[in-house]
This record gives sequence, C-alpha cells and structure tokens, in this order.
Amino acid sequence: MEGFHQSPNIYASEVNIKVKDLDYALTFYQNIIGFKVLEKTDRKAVLTTDGKTPLVTLEQPEDVIPKEERMSGLYHFAILLPSRADLSVFFRHFLGTGYPLGAADHYVSEALYITDPDGNGIEVYRDRPSNEWKWENGLVDMATVELDGNSILAESNAEWTGLPSGTIMGHIHLHVGDLQKAEEFYTKGLGFTIVSHYPQAVFLSTGGYHHHIAINTWQGVGAQTPPKNSVGLNWYMLVFPSEAARESAMERLKQLGARVEKEADYYVTSDPSGNQIRLKYVE
Repeated sequence: MEGFHQSPNIYASEVNIKVKDLDYALTFYQNIIGFKVLEKTDRKAVLTTDGKTPLVTLEQPEDVIPKEERMSGLYHFAILLPSRADLSVFFRHFLGTGYPLGAADHYVSEALYITDPDGNGIEVYRDRPSNEWKWENGLVDMATVELDGNSILAESNAEWTGLPSGTIMGHIHLHVGDLQKAEEFYTKGLGFTIVSHYPQAVFLSTGGYHHHIAINTWQGVGAQTPPKNSVGLNWYMLVFPSEAARESAMERLKQLGARVEKEADYYVTSDPSGNQIRLKYVE
C-alpha cells in the first residue's frame, strides 16, 4: 500500500449494504469472499479483515424489497488487497467455489468482479505500483482489457485463509442520475479531482490516486433514488485528514444546496442522486 488511503487524502473507508436475508448474505461474505464477523445482531453484521476495523456492514431492513433496475446507488465497492500474491490466493480460492466471476486489467490495477446474492457489486483488486501508472495532462491512463489470469495464479500457491488483514476499502463506484450535478458535488463540494473519463462515467481522487470514487449514468440518465427499504447501498464513509478539511467541505456542500446533518461523531450528507455519505475525521 502506498499511502493513498491515509492523510492528507480524502478516501472511502467503509460501506453499509442492505440485503434481503442477513444470514444468507453473511454465509456468502464469510465463506466466498473471506470476511470475518466483528459484531452481529439479528438484523446487522459488521465485517472486518483485521479483527478491529469495520469495512463492510450488512443490514436487513424491515419489509426489505429486492434491488430494482434503473436506479441510482451502488455499482460496486472495491476491496483492495495488499499484493498481487494476495490476489493470486483469492483468485484460486474463488475459482474453486464455482461462483460466477468477471475480470479485467485496468493498467493501474488487476481486478476481479463479483455480484453478491442480492445483486450488490464487489470488486476485489490489487494496484500496480504507482510509478507504472501513465499520466497525461492530469489524467491517468486506464482501460478495460483482458486479465492475465494464469500469470496471477502463478504468483502464489499459498493456502487461502480469508481476506488478509491488510485489506482496505479501495474505492466506491456509484450509479447517479445526472453526471454533471454529481461531478459538481464531488469536485466543488467534497474536493475531489477528476482523474479519468470513460463513456458516461467520471473517476475522481485525491492525492494522485487512480480513483477513490467513480460515478456513472449506466443505469440511465435520470435514474431515480431507490426506496429506503430497497436492497443496495445504505451509506458509505469518507474520511477527512483534518477537522478543518471536513468543515470546509461541509461549507462548500451547503453552498451547493446539499443538506449536511450531524449524527454521533460524523456528519451525513447525500449526493444529488441520493447516495448517502458519512463524513468522518479520524485523528
């Protein structure tokens, strides 16, 4: 890890996902993906890789309804593994499960794509060293080409024991209804920089990362916010490097017309497509 997910950057650290059946989802997230349970109640399970840091929380709402198409919300959350060897071990394990899988080489990273039983997208990836990324005019060169799976499998023959403790939340990729409004919210409001464009999608980061957040209109321009009790994204957490950085971001968001409210030790806002974000500052 190269420090793109720590101060002075702003980065996503945690995601909360709504599911139809908590116990069924939990079996998948533990046995197929490799998370450990940090804490659990009847309707909620907090998942970790290091035994102390929450990464993914699963919640089963009252009167939960299945995920609907043509809505804003989660495209995928992306789990960043510490090394290519870790991706090799995960890949071999995953192939053994027989569960459906997608894969791509993005130049900056090598990625596997999975959909959980409720239709929530998950990316599991490793970054290439940043000195191998190609930048031009402030934009990083990313593409979607075929992954060399055999090369990854040859990287390690270690036994799979679940996700390694150094696993972190690498990025969040969201469906939005209006790309321009969302872009304004994330750049002028939250302070992210555009680092790449893709058809109907924008990639944003801080500190020269290839992306901490991506937004797209692949569910259709004008995609509506899903109902509160729908399967999908509940919220995700953004971590700020200082109280001052968070304060200035909140001020900019308010100037854009976004609502910002205090809850516990964090603030809550939503992007123009209703994707809820918790704004946290960790000393």
